[in-house]
Amino acid sequence: MSQTAKHSSWAYSEDHDSQDPLFAAARVREAHLGSQQVSAGTASALSVLAAASQARALVEIGTGVGISGVALLRGAPQAAVLTSIDSEADHTSAAAETFRAAGVAASKTRLITGGADQVLPRLTAGGYDLVFINSEAQQVGAYADEGLRLLRAGGLLVVNDALDSDRVPKPAVREASTQAMRALERSVLEDDRLVSALLPTGTGLLVAVRR
Repeated sequence: MSQTAKHSSWAYSEDHDSQDPLFAAARVREAHLGSQQVSAGTASALSVLAAASQARALVEIGTGVGISGVALLRGAPQAAVLTSIDSEADHTSAAAETFRAAGVAASKTRLITGGADQVLPRLTAGGYDLVFINSEAQQVGAYADEGLRLLRAGGLLVVNDALDSDRVPKPAVREASTQAMRALERSVLEDDRLVSALLPTGTGLLVAVRR
């Protein structure tokens, strides 16, 4: 398949479920805040992963404006609770608005404003079914280590932008963010506790299951 055809297939897949007015409104807030959000295709994938894993206890690092959190809860069982962490209070407020618009009960979310490096160590080891990381690449390795500590057997670790905006496959690119994502991929592949896949959804979605 040619690169042009491959890109067309990727673009078509990204638009599979992109006509969501709730997310469209949230993306307006996203543009004002400059937060790092997930693509439409990634949001759909998160819903499927949460549904397939029947994740009841979820952790999200990087709340943004709430698109990924709503996507996760749409797929998760009714009793699921999402703990979402973001260092920016403006992001937390915008996410709360998105959750309200989506009809998500306040009891289903625990929004924490603070640094993930400070919050994650306080969460219960082995107490979660899914950990989603949507953060700056330089911190992703440390967050992934904490995420694995939090996951019970069968739990999912999911990392957004795992291809670093399509720079990871290009050997000549040596930016710090690109090298951080390459290092994370190697670490996951070499970890006998994990079964993993690197998906081209959005700007890359690294998915690993803890054995």
